[in-house]
Amino acid sequence: MMLKKAFFRKLQKEYETYEAERREVIKVAGDALARSKQAIFAFHRDDRPAGERLLGEARTFQQMLKARFARTPGLVWEGSYRAMLEEYVEAMLYGAFLRGEVVDAIDAPGMDADAYLGGLADFTGELVRRAVTEATRHNVAEVHRCHATVTAVVAELVQINIVGPLRPKYDQTKTNLRKLEEILYDLSLRGR
Repeated sequence: MMLKKAFFRKLQKEYETYEAERREVIKVAGDALARSKQAIFAFHRDDRPAGERLLGEARTFQQMLKARFARTPGLVWEGSYRAMLEEYVEAMLYGAFLRGEVVDAIDAPGMDADAYLGGLADFTGELVRRAVTEATRHNVAEVHRCHATVTAVVAELVQINIVGPLRPKYDQTKTNLRKLEEILYDLSLRGR
């Protein structure tokens, strides 16, 4: 059997080019993911200016990847990029909640329903953390606002037949709702 060397050199070049692009996506996505996590942490510390700045940096990193995705569209499915998208959605939604904005679409290269729904589910966990903090501050109105938001999210998610890797995240949203109900119950008992 004869092998056509030119063909195999072409395959090698394509593979090496893809791997170089992939490594860069992993690095930049990691930087964006870190900024999104840091933004959430800043928001929990009531440092909204830092949180917004960090979200802006995460967006900048995403924009850096647009050209790579145009050249090699398959890279939007790279695991590290998918994880970053979910974290970014979570951070963006938490920032929007703190600003009193309505939950809406989030634009990012490669954003799809899976990434958005994963981030939305994780966002409900941030609201539980906020409710615990606000309950210790005796800010019952904010606990109610967290509860109302998670209730609305769960009400929308039950309309979707979520299966596969997103199912545990969906189940966690229901657990988060139950935790918020318990917090409100405890607050009602203490208010008597």
